[in-house]
Amino acid sequence: MSQTPDSAIDDDIEPAEPLVLPLDAWHRAKGARMVEFAGYQMPVQYEGIIAEHLWTRENAGLFDVSHMGQLTVSGEGAAAALETLLPGDIAGLQPGRMRYSLLLDERGGILDDLMVTNRGEHFYLVVNGATKWDDIAHLREHLPDEITLGHLDEHGLLALQGPKAAEALARLGLEPAFPGMPQLDELKFMQAAPFHWQGRPLGVSRSGYTGEDGFEISVRGEDVVALADALCALKAVKPIGLGARDSLRLEAGLPLYGHDLTERTDPVSAGLAFAISKRRREQGGFPGAERVLKLLAEGPPARRVGLSLEGRMAAREGAGVFAGERQVGQVTSGGFSPSLQQPIAMAYVDAACAAPGTALELDNRGRRLAAQVVPLPFVPHRYHR
Repeated sequence: MSQTPDSAIDDDIEPAEPLVLPLDAWHRAKGARMVEFAGYQMPVQYEGIIAEHLWTRENAGLFDVSHMGQLTVSGEGAAAALETLLPGDIAGLQPGRMRYSLLLDERGGILDDLMVTNRGEHFYLVVNGATKWDDIAHLREHLPDEITLGHLDEHGLLALQGPKAAEALARLGLEPAFPGMPQLDELKFMQAAPFHWQGRPLGVSRSGYTGEDGFEISVRGEDVVALADALCALKAVKPIGLGARDSLRLEAGLPLYGHDLTERTDPVSAGLAFAISKRRREQGGFPGAERVLKLLAEGPPARRVGLSLEGRMAAREGAGVFAGERQVGQVTSGGFSPSLQQPIAMAYVDAACAAPGTALELDNRGRRLAAQVVPLPFVPHRYHR
């Protein structure tokens, strides 16, 4: 696999010491409490998780997600090469469009979930921060030599999320990078385009992981402080930490890699069969296709479900799920929902127990909590379609 000098991936392994984000000093100056996450020092909260969560649901929250891996895949045959690793229709992805997809192993186990955007001259992938070094190694091993893999490790990534995100970003006066490109207000959910802001290049997509309308903005490292300052100078925008990002994505029913998704889970059990396009279901040719297509046809033995809990006590990851005295599953994400004012959780349960309305119990450190299977998401998505 070839590499370009300006964005080549070297042979560095994941660093042992936590790295700092381009906005590290910025976060600390704003009073963030920092924690280690995915190999980086990250802001977990500023004013408090519940306050930040509710602000995002009502206004616009700015998240620093620069720990995520920003990769480029280019060269003749790049789409076909990616289709040998992902189950989505990459060849049919039009320029300016993006798609959720999955990096699968030979058994159809999920190595990572990611976003793929056709930028015209290359494909742009955003992968999880905790897995990006493994993802890079996997891509480097399996992509053909004529395909170039780049790592935009000098770029930051900001997510502006919430019902006032579009209005806030519009106030910065972004201009399309090229004639004929869409204006910012013309972007709909899962569309992307290049823009200029005060002469600085930005890659903007209408996407995010909170269930709200919003944008993800790829920005050069030297420009990220100026952009964050400009956004947070707006009345509707506040910086938001990892804690609220987690509670927001849980309410939105969105899985988190390393918790709800692992190598031991498959796309069908995880409720992500939409990521396997019609053509790929007919043609196969992706890792683990035989097993995954069989699960599609026959149904999986377990399914990811939402659980609504009675009372105020939250169930945490790892709690057993019971039907009477028989364990039928395990919680993979759980917490208290600030929007619904009740505890919620996601779990994998036996398929026979996965129907909405099914009454179950959770074992929370020896204490049984009553729960009921409910449809996902817990809070309706508000994407701009």
